[in-house]
Amino acid sequence: MAASFTGKLLVANPQLVDPNFYRTVVLLFEHGDDGAFGTVLNRPTEEGAADHLPDWAHLLADPPTVFIGGPVRNEVAVGVAEWPSMEAAGESNLFSGIGFVDLTDPPDPAQTPERIRVFSGYSGWDAGQLEVELAVDSWFIVDPIVDDVFGRPQGLWSRVLARQGGHLALYAMYPDDPSLN
Repeated sequence: MAASFTGKLLVANPQLVDPNFYRTVVLLFEHGDDGAFGTVLNRPTEEGAADHLPDWAHLLADPPTVFIGGPVRNEVAVGVAEWPSMEAAGESNLFSGIGFVDLTDPPDPAQTPERIRVFSGYSGWDAGQLEVELAVDSWFIVDPIVDDVFGRPQGLWSRVLARQGGHLALYAMYPDDPSLN
């Protein structure tokens, strides 16, 4: 593997029709020789996250719902946090103070994130699998901003592509069904 894309976004090519990933934006938590995993950022549910994690309710970003992180292990809650600094995020820092948070215990008052998002499950790729998908242009790799993780999930796919400029920005307007054009 030549480069790691840990901390980057995978933005689904509009021609990727897998229902688990159609028009998704995935934040990669890890990418290496053993594979990759991350979480889908733009699949909110109607289920309240505070119902499952009442100790964390005061830190939930709007909307305070559970998001579908991917098709793998949906019984596992994955917490993504915005920390006051990259140093506060520690080893979990992916970019700009965005990192993981352990949701199994109540928040530590001495080291509390500014806000969190809760994801049900995650997205995963075996060794070499993501590289194959990248080689056939299933995904675009772009740099994230904090608003991608904690902003409004509706329209995220289009917003991320539009800000890229060039040919990627054109995909932001790609119709759901190109045959209707």
